[in-house]
Amino acid sequence: MEKSVKATKPFFMVNPKSYLYGEALLDLALEADRLAEDKDIQIYFTAPYADIHLIASHTKNIIVTAQHMDGLDPGRGMGAVLGESLYEAGARASFLNHAECPLTLHQLVKSIHKTRALGMISIVCADSLEEARAIAILHPDILLCEETGQIGTGQVSPVAYVQETINAIRSIDPNILIMQAAGIKSPEDVRYVMDLGADGTGCTSGIVKAENPKAMLRAMLASLR
Repeated sequence: MEKSVKATKPFFMVNPKSYLYGEALLDLALEADRLAEDKDIQIYFTAPYADIHLIASHTKNIIVTAQHMDGLDPGRGMGAVLGESLYEAGARASFLNHAECPLTLHQLVKSIHKTRALGMISIVCADSLEEARAIAILHPDILLCEETGQIGTGQVSPVAYVQETINAIRSIDPNILIMQAAGIKSPEDVRYVMDLGADGTGCTSGIVKAENPKAMLRAMLASLR
């Protein structure tokens, strides 16, 4: 299936994980949707499965993104996350292989194939230079280079790691968009990874734990611009 939306750069991912849900999540999503009206930055917004339809039905500019998707087809699979169901609910992208929801190689291959079949954007996570190289061979749309040990620490990845992963991925497939987001907590961090050559970045705790999450989101997008 042809993608209903294609990954472009620069991009920013608002990833509340499970910190927000329901009306609080929708409130932040509406602000992100307003900020995405200019179309100069592609904004992704993740939501728990139960909130995907809520967010998708109230927004039109952001790319509603699932936190995970399994590679199974409709049928048996109690407890699995069915791609067709996510698409029907309004998701147009999905994270895969996040450190908090890792996949085996076999599972990852099937899930990437499923995103292609549905015309969805695949955002695949790699926690090392070696894993980034291996995943690049699978040609995801976006490859997130994020060392597991850096997640939630507030410490961004060192220059060498950022540059090495970018160079390695582009040597394999220059069409993959590269995301660097480990430890992003401020507008300055956003500028740092973008200046090093990332195509996009994103944030969780730096936004949802901020005194004013909407203001922090606006500041980060301004820095990315």
